[in-house]
Amino acid sequence: MLPSRASVVVAGGGPAGYMAAIAAAEAGATDLLILEATPEPLHKVRISGGGRCNVTHACWDPRALVGHYPRGGQALRGPFSRFATGDTVAWFAEHGLELVEEADGRLFPRSNRSSSVVDTLRRAARTAGVLTVEGQALQAAEPLVGGGFRLRLRGGSQLQADRLVLATGSHPSGLRIAEALGHGRVPPVPSLFTLALEPHPLASLAGVVADPVVLELEPPSAAVVAVEGRRRGERHRQRGPLLITHWGFSGPATLRLSAFAARDLRQWGYRAQLRIDWTGGLDPAELEARFRAVRLEQARRQLGTARPWASLGRRLWLHLLEACEVDGGQRWADLGRNQQRDLMKALRESRYAIKGRGPFGEEFVTAGGIPLGEVNLATMESRRQEGLFLAGEILDVDGVTGGFNFQHCWSSGWLAGQALAGS
Repeated sequence: MLPSRASVVVAGGGPAGYMAAIAAAEAGATDLLILEATPEPLHKVRISGGGRCNVTHACWDPRALVGHYPRGGQALRGPFSRFATGDTVAWFAEHGLELVEEADGRLFPRSNRSSSVVDTLRRAARTAGVLTVEGQALQAAEPLVGGGFRLRLRGGSQLQADRLVLATGSHPSGLRIAEALGHGRVPPVPSLFTLALEPHPLASLAGVVADPVVLELEPPSAAVVAVEGRRRGERHRQRGPLLITHWGFSGPATLRLSAFAARDLRQWGYRAQLRIDWTGGLDPAELEARFRAVRLEQARRQLGTARPWASLGRRLWLHLLEACEVDGGQRWADLGRNQQRDLMKALRESRYAIKGRGPFGEEFVTAGGIPLGEVNLATMESRRQEGLFLAGEILDVDGVTGGFNFQHCWSSGWLAGQALAGS
């Protein structure tokens, strides 16, 4: 049943909301209530990572950790210095859930099931005395004279709260409530998405992974675009694995590129020029040396069967030969100077036209939300409204794929919980 008042009301039964409520209760706060609009709290946790839940990432140093957040960055040094990856691992271990690191640094529950994370959080909340009410969405919050809030819920119910935590993610309702309480809003835009090509000259290579490559994103025209304080003319650049798909490009390097370029891409209408260095960043002299070595060592072999280096995918190499109009049956000894120049250019500077986002949204994250300057990041309390706390994706913070978005939820939720208990 819905009580008529509570000491602390947490709006949003997601990872940040649960962590805030549990941390507050375990630190001594009482009379806590989580309001979840849907019938299933922690739904995002349950479906994340293909049902495995990438809880966090094995990036242990806060100075390095902040580099994985296109929005947030250095402002998160303070919060992560108080609660970061190691603290998350320890917190879950103390609550009976062991996290296991995979080769790429991602940390999953040993059970490999996201339900283990959900069960751990819900059990911890019950044990700490946190009440969760499902199917109740917060519609409005009115500050009261002398402190506290009158909360109006969907369906007309009301209750009073001494303090309020907004942990509603990127849902418009939470942002609307925060705005009504005096906050600004950075307009939300998509982040962490795949890129579509038109035309798509690599469609026949769908499924091929190239690792590493260097991606550089440029505006769709020669016009220089300045966004978010970056130097005029600076390009977005990422290095890592690239997956070629039926519609364009995916993989870690692409997702990271789309995250850091999210606002530029929105401004450009998701049209841009993408330069790919298939060598992973070899300078021209080193690349020329590799060609010279293979011409000497593999002189009698055909270009199509002897690649310049072993890790260069065969299908990709054959495609580049064809694109440069070089016969794959030709011997390395007979490779002409102009042909070598064209192949080296294709390896280092292939260009493709980006004509939109890919068709899938499983990795979808929103960039935007409450500006960090309006929040005390030591406590997650609003600088605009006393007694209001904000945690998780409602803030203008977003991370790249790999567990970083969840890590910010754990950190901001824990900090809010500690402050709630202390106050």
